[in-house]
Amino acid sequence: MTKLRRNLVANYLGQGWAAVMGLAFIPLYIRYLGIEAYGLIGLFAVLQAWLALLDMGMTPTLSREMSRFTAGAHTVQSIRDLLRSMEVVCLSVATLISLAVWLGSTWLASDWLRPGDLPVITVAHAIALMGAVIALRLVEAFYRGAIFGLQRQVLFNVINASLATLRGLGAVVVLILVSSTIEAFFLWQGVLSLLSVTIYSAVVYRALPPLARKARFSRHALGRVWRFAAGAIATTFLALLLTQVDKLLLSRLLDLRSFGYYALAGVVAGALYYFTGPITQAYYPRLTELVTRGDELGMTVAYHRGAQMVSVLVGSAAMMLLLFGEQLVALWTGDPSLAAKISCLVTLLALGTLLNTLMHMPYMLQLANGWSSFAAKVNVVAVAVLAPGILWATPRYGAVGAAWVWVVLNGGYIVIAIHFMHRRLLPNEKWNWYGKDLGLPLAAAALVAGLFRYFQPEMLSKLAELLWLISVGLITTAAATFAAPEIRKLAVQQLQKG
Repeated sequence: MTKLRRNLVANYLGQGWAAVMGLAFIPLYIRYLGIEAYGLIGLFAVLQAWLALLDMGMTPTLSREMSRFTAGAHTVQSIRDLLRSMEVVCLSVATLISLAVWLGSTWLASDWLRPGDLPVITVAHAIALMGAVIALRLVEAFYRGAIFGLQRQVLFNVINASLATLRGLGAVVVLILVSSTIEAFFLWQGVLSLLSVTIYSAVVYRALPPLARKARFSRHALGRVWRFAAGAIATTFLALLLTQVDKLLLSRLLDLRSFGYYALAGVVAGALYYFTGPITQAYYPRLTELVTRGDELGMTVAYHRGAQMVSVLVGSAAMMLLLFGEQLVALWTGDPSLAAKISCLVTLLALGTLLNTLMHMPYMLQLANGWSSFAAKVNVVAVAVLAPGILWATPRYGAVGAAWVWVVLNGGYIVIAIHFMHRRLLPNEKWNWYGKDLGLPLAAAALVAGLFRYFQPEMLSKLAELLWLISVGLITTAAATFAAPEIRKLAVQQLQKG
């Protein structure tokens, strides 16, 4: 098995299990904490996304440089000096994040949010704990990026799956046996994040060859990567505006309970990212390696295979959410009334998220070629459209209006941005991307899932309904696989070997 395929399989097994652990316990969180306190967990996700901006492009930059190290573009000394230099910056930023959130916790609890049953002091304590957890997760993501760049993804996923199990299961144990409070929940998250940072940092340092002298902070090392990092941070900032402005506004405009519903719908739609993340994490270092070696043919094949894999897996999952979303949420939470309340939001957010994920492989291609400025420029234009759209739609239509803006925005990416990207990178491959990478697998998935939705039997037991939906999902994925040329070729090869 090639390194790419081994990493891809490891990513799906490891991160798939981590995703299951992340989603499986949410109904229990809501049961023991209530939907209002779950709104604070939704706010935590928003703050974590925004404060990741202070990563300053370090994670994607370090991942790229580690990939270049494996391709021979760095000496052991230069990569270790770069790692130490970026560590100093990352730890400093993490400390400032924790302090800033702690100082602003009372204001956020009393003046920004609109708690109902939860006391303001409880909300303030929870926000202060969020700051510490977010700071630790920033450092955790930094070391994760290094591990992915070194292509040690099998080891990473073993560790990640184990920590995810401990994180989710341990939180439930704490809520049941220790304290059913939101403060206890975030305390446990902090303990697990500290453990994660310790383990991941040890993995990175053991993966690098030893040196005669210790690594040291180097402004020169930082200076060599600042242009790429600047483009990455600009892209990150604008991407955050595009993906989090709706949640930020709604956390202010809605009461905490209503925001909890929106956050829950966002979690359901966001599950689609679990299907695309393992693909891009496996293909990004591979694309970087091929670009470094000047292998354009290999880069083209890898790009189309990765894009088709995203369409097959994310597209099939998205069709299930679009057509069977309310049933899936009802089975997951055991609460049909809750599922009905968020079903429209799940549909719209899932559609927008599907369109967003389809752009991930093109973005990996840009980063692999060191072209981080393009996405930043595209996002500048998108923000100029999005911000007024959010400000207009949210007060009039609430959460549904914000969700529609998300759909329209990502549709614009597919129609416009990809055209300009392919004028510079792989200029003869644009229509292959539209037709073979997206069109064929998505059309097949939509047709098959739609037929099963039309002919769905009525009055099924919960077990029969679950088995029916699993069968539909598998058949839909098989149809999308058959329709995607590169993925069909890989599947046939594997069947012949088997």
